[in-house]
Amino acid sequence: LLFLWSITVSIFGIGGLLGSSGSRYLTVKYGKKKCLLCNNLLMIVAASIMGCSKIARSFEMILIGRFMCGVSAGLCVPLHHQYVGEISPKKLRGFANSTSSFFWSLGKAVGQISGQRELLGSQSLWPMLMASCGLPALVQLVTLPFFPESPPYLLMHKGDQEGCRKAIRQLWGEGHHQAEIDDIMKEKATMKNTKILSVLELMKEQAFRWQLYMIVILTATVQLCGINAV
Repeated sequence: LLFLWSITVSIFGIGGLLGSSGSRYLTVKYGKKKCLLCNNLLMIVAASIMGCSKIARSFEMILIGRFMCGVSAGLCVPLHHQYVGEISPKKLRGFANSTSSFFWSLGKAVGQISGQRELLGSQSLWPMLMASCGLPALVQLVTLPFFPESPPYLLMHKGDQEGCRKAIRQLWGEGHHQAEIDDIMKEKATMKNTKILSVLELMKEQAFRWQLYMIVILTATVQLCGINAV
């Protein structure tokens, strides 16, 4: 039982590692909006599997659902930050990206509070708690089709300048947005001359060694700050 419980908890991280590893390939090939929509479907399926596990008397369904939730979260973290940043006007981009971190933390807090035995953590209601992760995914699945694809993706990866202009007008209103389009074109020109490193190449690259050390140390110490105990 202890082994199964440990696997149930940790398999979320394994799924997250796999999901985040494939996020770059999927976003380049299919675009951020389509990936987010498919990711919402994945989360809803995972929530449904976990929610039905008690009725089916199957702990394996919780394992599968947790793994799928991990994959979905691993895909969502980089996708969401990129999409929110790219559809925001330049003057609001920093604020928009910071709201993502705020809502991640708020979601964790709401989940832990809801998981108390006095609320949804009781013997009869815990399947509802496990399935509740599908609710935000459902909200985004319904509302996201009304948003355009990311303008930088349309221009940099699809070469669709008219589609980029249309998306910018839909997001930022009518006006002269040539300066923003020029910035995207400059970024595209820079990307052509920049080699994209794999994780292994990044670890071998001497020029980024200290930056890599800092990121690893910061990420590790977050786990030791006491938030999990709280």
